[in-house]
Amino acid sequence: MASKLDSEANEHNLDPEKDVPSAETPPSPPTRGLHRGLSARQVQMIAIAGTIGTGLFLGTGKSLSQGGPASMLICYAIVGFIVYVTLLLLGEMATQYPVAGSFNAYCARFFSPSYAFALSWNYWFNDAVSVASDLTAAQLVLQFWTPQYTWVISLVFWVFLVGINATHVKAYGELEYWLAFLKVVTIVIFIFIGILVNAGVNQEHRYIGTSNWRIPGAPFIGGFGGFARVFVTASFAYGGTESLGITAGETKNPSKNMPRVVKFVFWRILLFYILSILFIGLNVPWNYPNLSNRGATTSPFTIIFQEVGSSVAASFMNAVILTSVLSAGNHALFAGTRVLYSLAVAKPAQAPAIFAWTTSYGVPLPALLLTSSISGLCFGSSFIGSGQLWSWLQNIVGVSNQIAWLSIGLASWRFRKAWIYQGRPLTDLKFHTSWTWPYGPPFVIFTVSVLILVQGWSSLSPVFSAVDFVSLYIQIPVMVVMYFAWALVKHFTRQRLASPPVANTVSVDGKWRSIASLRGRWWFMDLVNYQTVDLDSDQYDDVADDGKVEGQEEKRPGIWRRLYRWLL
Repeated sequence: MASKLDSEANEHNLDPEKDVPSAETPPSPPTRGLHRGLSARQVQMIAIAGTIGTGLFLGTGKSLSQGGPASMLICYAIVGFIVYVTLLLLGEMATQYPVAGSFNAYCARFFSPSYAFALSWNYWFNDAVSVASDLTAAQLVLQFWTPQYTWVISLVFWVFLVGINATHVKAYGELEYWLAFLKVVTIVIFIFIGILVNAGVNQEHRYIGTSNWRIPGAPFIGGFGGFARVFVTASFAYGGTESLGITAGETKNPSKNMPRVVKFVFWRILLFYILSILFIGLNVPWNYPNLSNRGATTSPFTIIFQEVGSSVAASFMNAVILTSVLSAGNHALFAGTRVLYSLAVAKPAQAPAIFAWTTSYGVPLPALLLTSSISGLCFGSSFIGSGQLWSWLQNIVGVSNQIAWLSIGLASWRFRKAWIYQGRPLTDLKFHTSWTWPYGPPFVIFTVSVLILVQGWSSLSPVFSAVDFVSLYIQIPVMVVMYFAWALVKHFTRQRLASPPVANTVSVDGKWRSIASLRGRWWFMDLVNYQTVDLDSDQYDDVADDGKVEGQEEKRPGIWRRLYRWLL
């Protein structure tokens, strides 16, 4: 079907957005726009802060209890590699076209505007729910000290996050930098302590080794259903990596900084994840109390710090987890606000114009307020149970992350097809990884599609769980409905704006032809024609580094500076 539409569009040079006569649209209200205020140092930390958060510190407990140590290690490694390839594909487009909206904008430009509409609103809701999820996670973390009035801290965190995001983007970037710095240092300490605990420096003074992999039920828990279920929690944990493309619209000199971020950040995150998960599976038994239940969830990181025999160390780890919750919520609120802003400034607009308004500091305040309002979900934990509500929100966000990765694969597939067809050499790309050509996009599309379909197996067998099934699959029909809704709106808008006597017609070779005769009955298909898509607009002109005098050679950094850059 796609090839048929492409050939028809190419034969008739059909572009309904341009060829259908339309009435003049009133000028949109002036907006101030976003500011490029994020440095490379901050963007790197934003990528780390968006992925090392509640998914790693709390979600690993759920993964361990539902799938066992072997399932957790294998699934996190598989998802990590998929996300790594996805990140390379996104970095290629984000470096070439550093625009607000990132992969949502790329889907509209290279794949399908109707699909991009459904994707953008789905991803905005994902970010808004992520804020609620993180505030709910804060209540779980606080139960380590006290089970009473934990919702008060969630309210304080909510006010703080909205206040930070309402100021200049530099304030957001600086907060993320230092919170991420704390998390990276803590994980390094955790890996070191994990080695000591496994070797015998624990409360029982015994060598643990791989004994927790040989207890009854381990290393695989719940059969295939338990193994598949870990994929969604792993996707929740890795979620946020793709949002580094959203920062491209506010990054200084993105042509240089975005490739640096893509090439050097994710493998560090992958290293932190795999090593952390390895020592969690070795040192914490899968049946440890409160790893994942309705009322409370205990972090495996806190458990391992407790094994050292110091309550102070466990409290310190729990405090770090609390700051990571704050960081993850800050990151999700920023990303969701920018997605909603990009919907409002899209051509044609896909959200009310009010969400395109920004302050003089480049903050889309109306978009921020609407995104943060969804966080009221977190206070429903008083009626449902913090652990249960967080589990449902985790499922929703995890699947939404997978849909985002799938969409990046679709956009990259069409972008690369257009680049090659229009005779552009790969050397013209500002960033690309040769080993991902041409199999990168098909690999991402296929593997992520399989994950989305199979991970809900445990909700079907051995006992059907309606709530789990809905939380794992509800976004698929919602996206289908939104796709057709936007396609229908565009279809009737074209008909309404067309002027007689050429209504529902376009000019082909000097003659008016019926759109229906050209497009057939597939009016709802708006697959972008890769043969004629614009590949020149929105490219960023390279500029000299900020603060660097042109022509002045940069001094080679010393060994400590190089070590600092390697870690951070």
